[in-house]
Amino acid sequence: MTTIVSGSASQALAAGLARELEEPLAAVEYDRFPDGELLASVPGFDDDRAIVVASTVSSDAHLELLQLQDAVREAGAAEVVTVLPYMGYGRQDDAFEAGHPVSARAVARAISTGADRILTVNPHERAVCDFFEPTATAVDAAGRLADPLPDALEDPVFLSPDAGATDLAETVRDAYGDGETDYFEKTRHSGTAVEITPSDVDVAGRDVVVTDDIIATGSTMSEAVGVLRDRGVGRVFVTCVHPLLANNAVTKLSRAGVEAIYGTDTIERQTSAVSVAPALAARF
Repeated sequence: MTTIVSGSASQALAAGLARELEEPLAAVEYDRFPDGELLASVPGFDDDRAIVVASTVSSDAHLELLQLQDAVREAGAAEVVTVLPYMGYGRQDDAFEAGHPVSARAVARAISTGADRILTVNPHERAVCDFFEPTATAVDAAGRLADPLPDALEDPVFLSPDAGATDLAETVRDAYGDGETDYFEKTRHSGTAVEITPSDVDVAGRDVVVTDDIIATGSTMSEAVGVLRDRGVGRVFVTCVHPLLANNAVTKLSRAGVEAIYGTDTIERQTSAVSVAPALAARF
């Protein structure tokens, strides 16, 4: 028998996956000692297989995941499947300067010690899957982002922020069933400084759906929307798999003139308009 075990940041998604798989959801407890140390536990767990669902949106979430993996193993689970809806540190996939760590590799190695199988949703770079042992499976849930879009977009254009994300825009377009795809030219000068160069697509009077895997601060996306406004765009919708939306990202996008922001529940936010649970369930 299988039980779904939820990290504290992924409770709605874990419940959705439990419904999709028709498996029970564990009664997980999340505590903190007076000195600040965490304790995530699964009292009463007694199954052969555990599916631990935990987005690692913070350093605490990383540690909590390691504890949950260890807790179910200690309770007798013969197989532990770890689902990382959002992999924190996944964008730190290289040593950017001498003396820097490959942080994605470091966290992947730690998570691998407690898992027999690992799935992650739309990693920023698929190569990070190779850091896990065994190699993680990348689950593509981008097509789910078409579901909350209006039924009657006006001559839609699906735009990605750079050429590397064009396949994501194409996936959303194909799921929607109509439209053109294109991308912006994006040059990253640092961790926070990004230059956006407009593409040649004609957006005048057309509805545009800007797609990305992660929206963090919203600065790059807001700049992209500003370019579209200058070109007489119709409505602008923003979609992303992982709505990190740190600090004032929602305000930035709203001030830029975005009609709506749609994300999935890999990171549970107010903008999480669609669940990746069906895409995950298809892998079991």
